[in-house]
Parts: sequence; C-alpha cells; structure tokens
Amino acid sequence: MTGRLTVLAGPTAVGKGTVAAHIREQHPEVWLSVSATTRPARPGEVDGVHYHFVSGDRFAEMVAAGEMLEWAVVHGRASYGTPRRPVEEALAEGRLPLLEIDLQGARQVRASMPDARFVFLAPPSWDDLVTRLVGRGTESEAERAVRLETAKVELAASKEFDEVIVNDEVRRAAQELVSLMRSEKKTASEPTG
Repeated sequence: MTGRLTVLAGPTAVGKGTVAAHIREQHPEVWLSVSATTRPARPGEVDGVHYHFVSGDRFAEMVAAGEMLEWAVVHGRASYGTPRRPVEEALAEGRLPLLEIDLQGARQVRASMPDARFVFLAPPSWDDLVTRLVGRGTESEAERAVRLETAKVELAASKEFDEVIVNDEVRRAAQELVSLMRSEKKTASEPTG
C-alpha cells in the first residue's frame, strides 16, 4: 500500500511552520518533508530539521539533476524546494507524508502528483496576518511590504485547494490537519466493492 501525500500551503506568516512544528512534536506518525533553501538560517533553526540550508550553486545542481519535486524563488530573494526522493520513499512505505510549502510549490506538486490532498492554511483575518508578520520581527520594513503584497495574491488562491483550515489556534489547526490525513489513510486502506 502507498500513502497519500498531503500538501499544506498558505500565505506568508499564516503559521505554516508553526503548525508543522507542532505536528512534528505531537504526531510522530506524520512524516514531515524537510525543504531545502538558499536563505540563511533564522535564530533557532537547525540544518536538517527545519530546512536543509544549501548554497545557491548546490540548489541549482539539485534542480538540474531533477532531484526537486518542486522549487521556487520566494519573495524574489531565496530559493526553496522539496527534495523528491524522501517524499517518494515515505509514500512507498505507506506513511502519512506532509509537505509544508508555498503556493508556487503547491501548484508544481499538483501538476506532478494530482492525487495529493491540498490543504490551505488561512488566517482568521487579514489584520491577524499583518499582526503575525510584524510580530515575527524577522523581516525589514521593505521585506514586510513585499510579503504583504504577496500574501494578498496568495489568499485569493484558497479556492484552488481541496480543504481550508483556519489557523485561529495552532493546536486545533494541527489536530484538524492530522485528523484529515488519518481519515485519508483509513479511506485509502478500506476494501472497495
């Protein structure tokens, strides 16, 4: 039996990473993909746990060799991508695999893996999203402006997704996502006919 891939995407600062981190800590049955990126690590981020931090040259090599399931340049600055092999291995093992990626990446995955489940993580409101982005304190004023413009476009894409989960509380949103993934596995393993 093979698993079904779940893709979690949403606008910048909606809390995708926070929800994924909660799932990593509380739900060991879920396999979380670790993306590669060319951006520098933020305080507290660990190479190989939060991201694979690679050089621009190494990232380009991975793309050229077909090693990425999806990839994109995000906010015109850093490249992000999902290494293909670990995802394929998790699927072959029948695990509950989860990709936490941006909208561009989700669209690429849909093109190559249309059977995946696509989940959009939405903020409770626009004001809440702005507060989260400003409150992070990890971007300059100029970077925040770029991210907020990007977020407007990303929010409009929610209709492209199979499910929408509102991230009004991290634990609740994470549990809703894991419950959805478990129901998918149960449905996939039930006999037909």
